[in-house]
Amino acid sequence: MQQKRKWLVDLRGDRTQEDVATDAGISRVLYTLIETGTRNPSVTTAKKIAAVLGFTWTLFFDDVCNE
Repeated sequence: MQQKRKWLVDLRGDRTQEDVATDAGISRVLYTLIETGTRNPSVTTAKKIAAVLGFTWTLFFDDVCNE
């Protein structure tokens, strides 16, 4: 299992997981699993989350950020 994606938590800031998930059009449960590193997002989901939080979606697949 991967470690928590602290960078994603930092980008989320004061928003709740529910807020980000709703804005991205995904379930809160899925977002939580992605944020905690339990699941990796699909490319489509990565693009949705990145659009909401304002970062490049490929960051999810960068080994440095996932370690």
